[in-house]
Amino acid sequence: MNQAPVYSVSQVNQHIKELLERDRPLAALYVRGELSNYKAHSSGHHYFSLKDPGGVIRCVMYRREAMSLRFRPQNGMKVVAFGRVSLFPRDGQYQLYCSSVIPEGVGDLHLAFEQLKEKLYREGLFDPAHKRPLPRYPSRIALITSPEGDAVRDMIRILGARWPLAEVLVLPVRVQGAEAAGEICAALAWANRHQAADLIITGRGGGSMEDLWAFNEEPVARAIYASAIPVISAVGHEPDVTIADFVADVRASTPSNAAERAVPDQNEILARLSYMESRLEQAMSRKLERAGKQLEQISRCRMLQDPMSYVEDRQQQLDYYCQRLAQGLSAAAGRERERFARLAASLDALSPLKVLGRGYAIARQVDGGIVRSVKDVGPGDELSLRVTDGEISCRVQTQG
Repeated sequence: MNQAPVYSVSQVNQHIKELLERDRPLAALYVRGELSNYKAHSSGHHYFSLKDPGGVIRCVMYRREAMSLRFRPQNGMKVVAFGRVSLFPRDGQYQLYCSSVIPEGVGDLHLAFEQLKEKLYREGLFDPAHKRPLPRYPSRIALITSPEGDAVRDMIRILGARWPLAEVLVLPVRVQGAEAAGEICAALAWANRHQAADLIITGRGGGSMEDLWAFNEEPVARAIYASAIPVISAVGHEPDVTIADFVADVRASTPSNAAERAVPDQNEILARLSYMESRLEQAMSRKLERAGKQLEQISRCRMLQDPMSYVEDRQQQLDYYCQRLAQGLSAAAGRERERFARLAASLDALSPLKVLGRGYAIARQVDGGIVRSVKDVGPGDELSLRVTDGEISCRVQTQG
């Protein structure tokens, strides 16, 4: 009896792996399912499962393929994955090695657009409070666009026709392709670093969503948001909307419309200046007319016709005031003399000398004190008697 061969686990897994990889239908197939257990590893590889009501298949998407994803996969999302079925020998699990993943029912570009739009909206990059006003009369305008094509020619033509005072600086960049977003960001940074302009217009002509995709890239949106110079976004035609339109300070429907919104129309300015000049001339004419009438009235004034009359009138007025002043001073002096006489009479009536004249005397002690009572003196005290015409010295003999 022949003994059946014994295989190691690794040999079995390797054999199954080879069988799967030799199967032509499993080498390139599309699988529809719902994403679950999605994880983006730090290595750049993406691991997830696809499931439907009847089963689950494990999937892996290596870093190289994952870099081409234009949307952010999320659990529960319905997708169609393309790849090959093989087995990972280490754990014996077969899995789908994906080279692309496309959202089912919606393009991956559209989904990436909506996801980035929602993300930047939550971060406040679309906030109207952050948007800066455009300069009213820009002196330098930077065009960040392709140097070829109708868009740049139309903008230069319109800017020159509407406002030839502005200097136009073209910063040439690619507006389509893998390198376009990086060049647009670099041009925005250069213009701000060197203060190359006081207004920036960035954009391109129309095209498909793929053609316009550089203006839906997150780095471009953040570069526009970070610009200290006001930015007008002018991408495609009226129906076209990009992330750059939401972030920019002003969104123009077309590059031509951006040029029109960037500068005033010199013809309108000239017309306004002409109107203001006419108004100024009319106002000055009316003012001169009023001044002429005032001059005519003043010229008929007596003072100008006979300048000395004014001096004579003032002299007469001065004489009048001098007379009034003299009369007032005389009356005031008379009243003060009468008052002085009344006060002098009152004072004289109260004078002690009047009392002495009637035969009275004032007795004073040696220290000058007035004797008011017999108790104030004693026998032998020296006294001085003040009479109307002098003083008398005496001594107290008795006290009674």
